[in-house]
Amino acid sequence: MPDSPDAPKSLRDPAVLDARRAMADAPHVRPLRAFARTIAAERGAEVPDPDPLDGGVEARLLLLLETPGPSIGRTGFVSRDNATGTAANLFRFLAEAGIARRDTLIWNAVPWVIHAPGALNRAPRRSEATAAAPYFAPLLALLPRLAVVVPAGRFAHEAAAPLAALRPDLPVVPIPHPSPTYVCTSPSVRERILAGLTQAASHLAGPP
Repeated sequence: MPDSPDAPKSLRDPAVLDARRAMADAPHVRPLRAFARTIAAERGAEVPDPDPLDGGVEARLLLLLETPGPSIGRTGFVSRDNATGTAANLFRFLAEAGIARRDTLIWNAVPWVIHAPGALNRAPRRSEATAAAPYFAPLLALLPRLAVVVPAGRFAHEAAAPLAALRPDLPVVPIPHPSPTYVCTSPSVRERILAGLTQAASHLAGPP
């Protein structure tokens, strides 16, 4: 295994990717992987696995993105180590906020791939968020230690509304989407992302 597998864009290295895939059925991610397979079968679309370097069912922070991008098929993981600008930004922002990797689970508000093969990326539709909403309850059931939810971007924040009904005690701390296109629009975007993640981290400061 390469010396630094836990690094931005590291999953573009075939050796790192092979090593990560060898960990994909680890006990802490196995229930989530099975859940992803259930969703995939019901929706007839690919659902990427959680990254086994993350917290899996032991996660205390759920970071909710929008939907898997077309490039997800290169690795099969929802991961901050994917070779995309969004993933690399997320890796750096989480590290800067001092959030331990094993405290996190990265998931998508619409967890299945919505793009036709070869199609360009597109924003998910409200109807897709509605179709995804019933999957929040079984997801929460798999995360008994969850302390805070961080939706990234407006769509994820709106799609996460059912979480408030399911767990009204659960803090929700929205942040801007970490895509390079949006982060580069203004220095304030980076500041808002870090402020939100710092606030989320404060919810992890108590007893696990």
